Amino acid sequence: MESNEIRPGSVKAWILAARPKTLTAAASPVMIGLSLAFADIKASGAEFSITAAVLCMLFALAMQVDANFINDYFDFVKGTDNTGRRLGPRRACAQGWVSPRAMKVAIAITTGVACFFGLPLIFYGGVEMVAVGALCVVFCFLYTTYLSYIGLGDVLVLVFFGIVPVCVTYYIQVHSCTWPAILAAVGCGLVIDCLLLVNNYRDRDTDRESGKVTLVVRIGARASRLLYLSCGVAACLLGVSFVLCGHWAAFALPLAVYLPLHIRTYLSIVRIDRGKALNKCLGETARNMFVYGLCTALGFLM
Repeated sequence: MESNEIRPGSVKAWILAARPKTLTAAASPVMIGLSLAFADIKASGAEFSITAAVLCMLFALAMQVDANFINDYFDFVKGTDNTGRRLGPRRACAQGWVSPRAMKVAIAITTGVACFFGLPLIFYGGVEMVAVGALCVVFCFLYTTYLSYIGLGDVLVLVFFGIVPVCVTYYIQVHSCTWPAILAAVGCGLVIDCLLLVNNYRDRDTDRESGKVTLVVRIGARASRLLYLSCGVAACLLGVSFVLCGHWAAFALPLAVYLPLHIRTYLSIVRIDRGKALNKCLGETARNMFVYGLCTALGFLM
């Protein structure tokens, strides 16, 4: 879609800036945490809170949109997106669809909306939820402004798209954190990190030129491809522990459905290697990620 097709400040411009396709990355960890909590609560006879579940999902979605706005604004300010060689989707500020001033206002609003949904979780998870929410907001800014430029973006994905959302969602319902929840969280983080890996793999040349030293830039193309493959395989193998806890389907479904898709996408990355054609692999990885989350969640419920 060319920039002249988008009217500056229009609804379509803001929808593109929000990057709705990335919302599955926020929804999948919460979905996994809720499904495991529901299964464990059902087995114990305790009560599952629908309100807390909805608040967790809304907080995660609001934070994802907030992160996208922050990324759009600060990459524009740093000049990362202001190049005709960009291979990924166009960004709102760089294309002039949204002014930097308007984007700053949007960041303030979405941060406030996320806090609005997150604060009531104190009544379900305790005052420590304030610290969790504050960390999410702080690292949301640190990711784009600093950490992604020194190769720590993948660590943040593992923590804030895996360990934190899955374990905290589970904790809010069950008021404890079990090994299956922790391992499910790590597996989820590894799968979602594949999305960042293929994104940075596509941009490795322009990132290197602009001084953005991602993990892909640090370890090189071949090692990055192998890391992409290994993350998906490791996420499935972690599910072996679910069998020992009686959640056999949470291991079997991702192994049978997600892993073949992941391997197929990996082979496409190897074949394509460079250029805008890797955007197809990015889309497939996003699909695979949602398939993994759905299969794991259904597995726990079964």
